[in-house]
This record gives sequence, C-alpha cells and structure tokens, in this order.
Amino acid sequence: MKEGIHPRFYEDCVVTCACGNTFTTGSTKKSIKVEICSKCHPFFTGTQKLVDTEGRIEKFNKKYSKKNKGESEN
Repeated sequence: MKEGIHPRFYEDCVVTCACGNTFTTGSTKKSIKVEICSKCHPFFTGTQKLVDTEGRIEKFNKKYSKKNKGESEN
C-alpha cells in the first residue's frame, strides 16, 4: 500500500441511532448518526413506523392538499 493516501481507520467508531441505541464498529469516521437501526427498523421489530425525514410527510401533505383543493374548485 502507498503511504499517505489512505484515510485513517477508527476501530472504535460510535454509531448513534435516533431511537437512542448506540453500538461500536470500525469506520473512517469517529462517530456516525443514523435514523434507523436494527433495534427500531420495522423489518426487525415487526411494527410499522413512519420515519419523517426533514418534514417530508408534512411537505407531501401540503403539496397534494393544495392540488386537491384547486381541482375540486374548477
């Protein structure tokens, strides 16, 4: 391997989920923040969960509620 071209590898990278779960892994970053992990993912838990990323659900509802109102008036 060439010297000086590879990123530093951290063996004690802490991954933090939005649900509060944390675990340690190896990565080129010191810490990683995720929205969904295996403790809260619907596939693993068997429960349905809506994940609102940056207000996308509200944005979607706002966008299509205007269209529906405008179409019904014409």
